[in-house]
Amino acid sequence: MQSNDARTLLQCAVPTVVTGVIAVVAGLAFAGGKGALGAAVGTVLAGGIMAMGLIILHRTAKHLPHLFQAMGLLLYLTQVLLVGVFLAVFKNTTLFDTKAFALAMLGATLVWIAAQTRAYMKAKILYVDPESGEAKKSAAAGSPS
Repeated sequence: MQSNDARTLLQCAVPTVVTGVIAVVAGLAFAGGKGALGAAVGTVLAGGIMAMGLIILHRTAKHLPHLFQAMGLLLYLTQVLLVGVFLAVFKNTTLFDTKAFALAMLGATLVWIAAQTRAYMKAKILYVDPESGEAKKSAAAGSPS
């Protein structure tokens, strides 16, 4: 993983963890231990799925740049399906408070997306490869002017 990729991951994960801690405290205050557990599960699920997506997209961009956009769409579908499977499995659970889970997951997802947007806006990523010094020299040597 390149340093700018790790920096982006860190800039997304830290605000999401802070949001998760706030959600756990709020879940504990409003719904007791089950609320805190639900908020923790929702935050971990959202953060884990979003981090997995970010890592996969960065690896795709590095190794298969021509598949980047298609991979992004496939990854989004996969993330939605993973959340859907999790929701189907824990549909009628009494292990944790489902409202705290849902609110924490929504909050963590929104914070992750906002942090990722901010990280990309702040990053100085070249979208055009600048010509190397060697290419300029060979072009200048071969030109008739």
